[in-house]
Amino acid sequence: MLLVGALCTSEMPTLNVPEKIRQLVFDRCWALLHDVPPPKDPQQRVLDLRQGDDVTLEALVEMIQRTFTEHGYDQLTWEHDPSEPTQFTSPDAQPLIDRLRYWDPVDPPAVDRSAESGNN
Repeated sequence: MLLVGALCTSEMPTLNVPEKIRQLVFDRCWALLHDVPPPKDPQQRVLDLRQGDDVTLEALVEMIQRTFTEHGYDQLTWEHDPSEPTQFTSPDAQPLIDRLRYWDPVDPPAVDRSAESGNN
């Protein structure tokens, strides 16, 4: 949900959804969370879900899916190289990041297949 919200406000040129539909998705999500119109300033177009609950989250996901389906989109695609981190990892998050790198390393170690070929 947060990723889609961020993509809809990213102005990313390679996202396969036109700007008009991105704005509609954001505006509809905003309307579920607020009683005031959505901000016009792009820097303020952020969905804050801290006050929400499971029902709120489910409603937002349903709204996003329905809006994209109404306009013929069943998946989002984009091409964007990863950017360098803008912040340091917090010490509390580092163990999780280390575990994720173990399972999906950025530069996986080379596999020595020579030992396997001797067992055949």
